[in-house]
Amino acid sequence: MVDLPSSLDTLNARIVSCELCPRLRSHCAAVARVRRRAYADWEYWGRPVPSFGDPHARVLALGLAPGAHGSNRTGRPFTGDGSGNFLYSVLHEAGFASLDKGTHRDDGLKLHDLWISAVVRCAPPENKPTPEEQRNCAPWLDQELHLLRDLRVVVCLGRIAFEGLLSHAQRTMHMPSRSQFSFAHGAECILPSGLMVISSYHPSLQNTNTGKLTRPMFLAIFERSRTLAGLS
Repeated sequence: MVDLPSSLDTLNARIVSCELCPRLRSHCAAVARVRRRAYADWEYWGRPVPSFGDPHARVLALGLAPGAHGSNRTGRPFTGDGSGNFLYSVLHEAGFASLDKGTHRDDGLKLHDLWISAVVRCAPPENKPTPEEQRNCAPWLDQELHLLRDLRVVVCLGRIAFEGLLSHAQRTMHMPSRSQFSFAHGAECILPSGLMVISSYHPSLQNTNTGKLTRPMFLAIFERSRTLAGLS
C-alpha cells in the first residue's frame, strides 16, 4: 500500500529526495557541476524539482520536465529560462501570478489559484524522458492530484503533459480508453472525475520564437481556464 503524503509540502519533500531514475539524476548532477558560463556563479539546484503555487488552486498548469539551466538551476518550475519568462508574463496578465517574471526561488513571486507541476521532475537529456522515467514519476502526479482538493481545471502544456494526464486518468479513474481524447491547441475535454482539461502548445522557445505559440494564443488559454474554474 502506498504511504500517501498528508500535504503538498510533504509530497514536495519526497519528490526532492527521489532517486528512482539513475540516468536523470546523473544528468542533473553533471549539469549542476559543469554549469553554463552565463551562470558560473550560481549554485545549481541539481535535484528533482518540487511543484509550486497555491495549495488551494483551482487550476493546474502541467508541463513536461525541468529545463537543464532553468528549473534544474533555480529549483522552481519554469523559472530562469525563456519558457518560464513567456509563461509567467502571461500568468501575471491573466491574474494568476504576482510578478511578470520569475528569476529564483526567493524572488517574491506568488501564485493565486494556480499550481504548477510537471509529469517528469528531473531535467532529461535533450528534453526527452524515457517511457520508464515517465512511469517512475507517475505516482507523484497521482498523489499531487489527490491533494489538490479544490482543483477544477488542468492546462496541459504540450502533448507529453496531455498524455501523462490521460495515463493518470486511466490509473485512477477506471477510464477504459483514451481514444476519445486528442491533443490540439485549445482543445477541451472532461475526464471521468469531472476534471476539465485544456490543451496548449508548450511555451518552449522552439514554439514561441517561430510563432507557433503567440502571446495572445497563450493568454487566451489561461483566460479560458479562469472561466472554466469559476474564477472570472
